[in-house]
Amino acid sequence: MAEGIMEIDDGNFEAEVLQADKPVMVDFWAPWCGPCKAIAPMVEDLAGSFGDKVKFAKCNVDNSPVTPSKYGIKAIPTLIFFKDGDVVEQITGMVAKSKLEDALNKVT
Repeated sequence: MAEGIMEIDDGNFEAEVLQADKPVMVDFWAPWCGPCKAIAPMVEDLAGSFGDKVKFAKCNVDNSPVTPSKYGIKAIPTLIFFKDGDVVEQITGMVAKSKLEDALNKVT
């Protein structure tokens, strides 16, 4: 896992995301997903830029199926931006870095 990005699962999702003391961006992904691999360097770069204001996490949908189903995730990568335990923004698929930056600015 890249520096500044934590791995979360069904067991610690509530504590690490919903009860976090700052906004959280969760990257729902799987190791076999090509677009997930393609977006990962962007997410790592943004974690370096926004890491002091936003918590970054990755959730492997193969290992933790309960949380993605709770949020209606049908395709990956899906990035969900949480603030105070609520979903503020959800982005699915490979998108431009600027779109991710806009979503991060919205939650900070």
